[in-house]
Amino acid sequence: MYDQTRARQSADQTPGPAERRTPGPEPLLPSSQQDKIVQRLRHALNTFADTPLKALEEAESAYDEATAQLVNALAERRRLLRAGWQDQDPGTRSDQLRHAVRQYREITQRLLHI
Repeated sequence: MYDQTRARQSADQTPGPAERRTPGPEPLLPSSQQDKIVQRLRHALNTFADTPLKALEEAESAYDEATAQLVNALAERRRLLRAGWQDQDPGTRSDQLRHAVRQYREITQRLLHI
């Protein structure tokens, strides 16, 4: 497909790899929360040699935090999806319902590939 905007750009304005990627699905957790959990796991791994039991407990706690946050994020996502179609009148447009089905499918497929 011909992209007129890109064709008019000079070579030094060509987008980099990050700009060329198509956006993926929205993350279930904000990156700040993800980073916090990853840091805790790294700390557990880095301190394992000195304090293995404490490192194990920290890793378990990070796991518990991640699962709790995911459960909460999924429940909120479901609440928002349901609010978009549940209380609609019976004549709700089929494209709105189709959009909701697609969103449920996308989230469910992501969960199945974890």
